[in-house]
Amino acid sequence: MTTARAPRAARIWRRTLWHLVCAALLALLLYPVLWLISMSFKPAEEIVSSLALLPRRLVLGNYTEALKGSGGVSVWTFFGNSLTVALLCVLGNVISCALAAYAFARMRFRMRGPLFAFMIATLMLPAHVVLIPQYTIFNHLGLVNTFVPLVLPKFLATDAFFVFLMVQFMRNLPDELGQAARIDGCGPIRAFTMIFLPLSKPALVTTAIFTFIWTWNDFLSQLIYLNDPDKYTLPLALRLFIDQTSESSYGPMFAMSVLTLLPIGLFFLAFQRLLVEGVSTSGMGGA
Repeated sequence: MTTARAPRAARIWRRTLWHLVCAALLALLLYPVLWLISMSFKPAEEIVSSLALLPRRLVLGNYTEALKGSGGVSVWTFFGNSLTVALLCVLGNVISCALAAYAFARMRFRMRGPLFAFMIATLMLPAHVVLIPQYTIFNHLGLVNTFVPLVLPKFLATDAFFVFLMVQFMRNLPDELGQAARIDGCGPIRAFTMIFLPLSKPALVTTAIFTFIWTWNDFLSQLIYLNDPDKYTLPLALRLFIDQTSESSYGPMFAMSVLTLLPIGLFFLAFQRLLVEGVSTSGMGGA
């Protein structure tokens, strides 16, 4: 009986050790977020003088100041601008990348191979290389200081990563689906909207989530194309809390940072299951 308990005790110890290691790694990963939340409740003098995680004195006024906005613009204006840009980018990326992926994965046309290879090659092209030419084009069109330069490229399937993701997903769908659609008289557009688009929901949701997060956190592009504070998004609004007068408003800045992270966390939690499904499955086999 003693020998039977020994393997069980060893399994319990291994399981306990594994959970402790996972908890330690989780605490390490979450420490920056906890530190950010803690800083948002500290007074300015404690933020610059203490590295302690827990504040000695809670200051709720940081959030009150953050909600007032900055630069004479309400925080709800910043939030609305970020939400508008992010949702339009999600819509544009999902539609355009799905159409491009369907063409590469399911249609036959001349130069398909070289065009697909050229698209994949753009993944190795740094975004900063095309930054000046793009700015020059939008500046000549009079579109600087508008949301158009941030949104329009998403409707043109410029994110090769998401096109490639959807191409691989659609290629793994059974060929019999397309053949059955042609027999029933469906053209390419109807087959796309009625069959392949609904079956590609995991890939579409994955594209939507990552596009939303990347657009919401984008700073460089928005800094270049947006000039007026009333058009600023939340990442740009955080800059307004630094050196507004004679000193930096660190407390409200950290509070604004926490408020900025909330929509991303809620968006991720809402679609977490579909995100995991889109990353881990291929076609109908794992659905």
